[in-house]
Amino acid sequence: MNGTTTRDRLMLAVAVVMAAIYLFPLYWMYITALKSGSEVFATPPSFWPAAPQWSTYAFVWESRNMGRYLWNSLVIAVGSVALISVLGVGCAYVLARYRNAWVDVGLFLILMLQVLPASLMITPIFVGFSQLGVLEYPRLAVVIAIAAKSMPFFVVLVRATFMSVPQELEEAALVDGNSRIGAFFSIVLPLARNGILVSALLIFMQAFGEFVYSKSIIQAAELQPASVGLNSFMGPNTNEWNNIMAYATMYVTPILAIFVLLQRRIVSGLTSGALK
Repeated sequence: MNGTTTRDRLMLAVAVVMAAIYLFPLYWMYITALKSGSEVFATPPSFWPAAPQWSTYAFVWESRNMGRYLWNSLVIAVGSVALISVLGVGCAYVLARYRNAWVDVGLFLILMLQVLPASLMITPIFVGFSQLGVLEYPRLAVVIAIAAKSMPFFVVLVRATFMSVPQELEEAALVDGNSRIGAFFSIVLPLARNGILVSALLIFMQAFGEFVYSKSIIQAAELQPASVGLNSFMGPNTNEWNNIMAYATMYVTPILAIFVLLQRRIVSGLTSGALK
């Protein structure tokens, strides 16, 4: 009993240390946003600002037009989630229900797409979109590119959710006179709803912070998302670290709030496919 208690305390201590290491950069971002320009470069650094500069947030919001950037990020994220959900749910259902060698090959190819980095895919995507005229609608082009990149992740997660739904329920619905499509919408989809919503939320968080496609495809400043706006601070003589951190704080905090509020649902949705 004592051995078990000691082990639990040791694991808790390790978890606390790892969490502190992981969260420290986030803490440093928040306090740097409140420091003055001279205090940012003070040696040794202070772990709390002597006189918090709350006005930095208002200055960055107005001078950088944060509202426009965040709106563009929201449009791209919502569009990506909508496109991936419409196309990915049906694909995941087929891969979960129909088992044969060709389905296994399809799943393998889907997983292979997930390992391709965005920096590798951007050149052929840009050339293809240019030839098709999609670049005339840059935000739509970014949405399609994000969908192509994130679809495998969504399909794999939702497939696991569909596999956790007993197939006997569909068979009973078919016996009662439902079609395969009717059984899918009336039986399977409602039972898999939580897993699909969690997967869509993860895609939203990913798309909200997307940078590579947006930076390469969207040239007009009024259509660029917040990730590209943050990059506009960077230069050979950058020293506005308090403004940069204030911008990053306003950009990151909404996503952090969503994750914290829905963390239990996210964990339960991700693990639902593992229990059958």
